[in-house]
Amino acid sequence: MDATAKLATLPSKQTLVDAFVGKKISSLRTPAFVVNRSIVKKNCTEMQENASKWGARFRAHIKTHKTAEGVRYQLAAPDSDRAIVVSTLMEAWQVLQANLVKDGIVKDILYGLPAPVNKLPELSNLKRELENSGSSLRLLVDHPEQISRIQSFAKDEKTSNPWSVYVKVDPGYKRAGVIPGSSQFLDLLQRIQDASSVVELHGFYCHAGNSYGSKSLADASSFLSDEIKTVSEAAQIAASRFNAGNDRKPFVLSVGSTPTAHVPSGSSESEKALAELRSSLGNNFLELHAGNYVFHDLQQLATSLISPSSIAFRVLATVISIYPGRGTHGEDEALVDVGGIGLSKDTGPMEGYGKVVAIFPPDGEQVTRTFSESSWLLDMDCGWTLARISQEHGILRRDSAGSAELKVGSVVGIIGQHACLIAANHPWYYVVDSDVQGYAKDEEIVDVWVPWKGW
Repeated sequence: MDATAKLATLPSKQTLVDAFVGKKISSLRTPAFVVNRSIVKKNCTEMQENASKWGARFRAHIKTHKTAEGVRYQLAAPDSDRAIVVSTLMEAWQVLQANLVKDGIVKDILYGLPAPVNKLPELSNLKRELENSGSSLRLLVDHPEQISRIQSFAKDEKTSNPWSVYVKVDPGYKRAGVIPGSSQFLDLLQRIQDASSVVELHGFYCHAGNSYGSKSLADASSFLSDEIKTVSEAAQIAASRFNAGNDRKPFVLSVGSTPTAHVPSGSSESEKALAELRSSLGNNFLELHAGNYVFHDLQQLATSLISPSSIAFRVLATVISIYPGRGTHGEDEALVDVGGIGLSKDTGPMEGYGKVVAIFPPDGEQVTRTFSESSWLLDMDCGWTLARISQEHGILRRDSAGSAELKVGSVVGIIGQHACLIAANHPWYYVVDSDVQGYAKDEEIVDVWVPWKGW
């Protein structure tokens, strides 16, 4: 294990469990990140079922939650492919430390960035540890120089098993990846072919991150179609170069983001996109990958592909002060003790940085507002939007239709725009479970999850 990973220390889960399990969430020191375990389990089950309906393998991205508990729920299905994507090497090492490989939960890890050449020694150590446990490490590549450096490193290290790589292809997002058919793509394929003794082409991988701007099933289906066309074109070009007979191993064509992965099997839009894929799939395999679905957020809600009851987290904050009529159009405003550090500054199609979905009155006062019993207190009509945000505090604005009253000392539950960045800001997650308690007005904490930190 790399020295950085060895030196990283995390809070003691048992100490946190002893301190907080059984307490009411309204009593927590704020800001606090709260997760509903039953919704996490439901979201994970539904995503695995969706992949099965597609006839696809599923690779779970763990970057949203970064926890052992979350990985176990993502890979809980009996027919799970035991495959994950990590966004940091720390996540990969912690998967090993948590015995997720030893227990057979994880069998295949993809490092989700194009291979940083300065990390090849650490990646080699990780590869060796995984292979010794009967598991695999796979890399992404999108530049010919990466292959040259892997080849040189393998020669110096006398690596026995080849490095398994996906070529990262760009479906138009322009974040990472090469365009199929471009000179760089063709050069990259040639380098892989020339380095075949130390590099094995596993498949092609793309991610339509711009699909987070979807506002409808049709939008998400269009992004899915772009992903499918991109990996299919890449595979067709590669097949003509790597197919020296009928003994070529099938490629894995990996597509997905939470919005495109939510495109339901059976809809006319998804059937059109999947028909395009099947016509060009040949003997290759389809793989679906996604990660945000574990928690969901306002960005996902804006796609119209999920309901509020699928959002598994909220951030608790305390009302510090209230400013009647201070808003630009005379709206009431309130100051809360959570800012960009606790909620991120990401935006989305829905207005603001977050929506208040639950309100707990100051100590000693009774709950006077009725919330939906079937939606984990997700009352999207509370009437308060997190309109402005600074480092450690935010400004709530009362919407014109809002009728919920806030008082100094009230605790509010806020759903933010992007769960991945929000969760990364918190040292641990307080866990409730509506399957255990029902939809209580003020849930009790049943567990604490400690996310993996660092890179």
